[in-house]
Amino acid sequence: AIFFDLDDTLCGYWDACKAGLRATFDHIPIAGWTTEEMVGHWAEEFREFCPTIKQLGWYDDYLQQGEPTRTELMRRMLHRIDVVDEPLARRLSEAYGTNRNQALKLFPGAEHTLEVLREHYPLGLITNGPADIQRQEIATLGIGHYFQSILIEGEMGEGKPRMSVFRRAEVEVGCEPHQILFLGNSYHHDIKPAIQAGWRTVWIRRASDVPPSTQGVNPAPEERPAKDPAPDAEIIDVPELVKLLGKDTASDTDVFEGYRYGEA
Repeated sequence: AIFFDLDDTLCGYWDACKAGLRATFDHIPIAGWTTEEMVGHWAEEFREFCPTIKQLGWYDDYLQQGEPTRTELMRRMLHRIDVVDEPLARRLSEAYGTNRNQALKLFPGAEHTLEVLREHYPLGLITNGPADIQRQEIATLGIGHYFQSILIEGEMGEGKPRMSVFRRAEVEVGCEPHQILFLGNSYHHDIKPAIQAGWRTVWIRRASDVPPSTQGVNPAPEERPAKDPAPDAEIIDVPELVKLLGKDTASDTDVFEGYRYGEA
């Protein structure tokens, strides 16, 4: 079986976030501030607020719905610039959620990859985030029918990198750990725990894979800690997975043996 991460593996979630933020502040301007400045204020507040949602009691609400924490983040962002306006925070939150979803797109070749690989393997999806937002993304992208198993943090009450999530996935597709391959963009949440679970792993790494919260702090894609285990393969585009598995030819023979992108 093959399991996929969703955000920034199959679809450009961070790209959609950035586009959604700019569209929101373009259409609901904040007096005295440019769009880019407001994106910067949002990024600063994101870095402070999001690591605290479990400690501050937001996590249970977050699992079910993205709106409460999204609105609270906007409220805190406004407070950062000395604006106290609850209706405005709600307007910004609603607009951002809508604009972000409208900007969400699959990466080129992702759907074709799913179409090809589902003829050869059971496919699954493991994604972190609120239940309603992740289901909305899957519906917006129109990819739910490709997956035998869809595991969402908000629906399970836990997410990656918890080992129990990977064990649940094994049960859902009826496979032993060594029979499962995972494709993900996050070393910490996807690759390292999948390796620890005994799965095969492919790390998809794009130069553009940086969140909007890195605005103004010299953003760079995630790196693997030197002493941590390496994935079986590294690629830069989803369709490379088809090539790794030898499914871009008429042959049904897998050729996945410790491939690294760019090597023979």
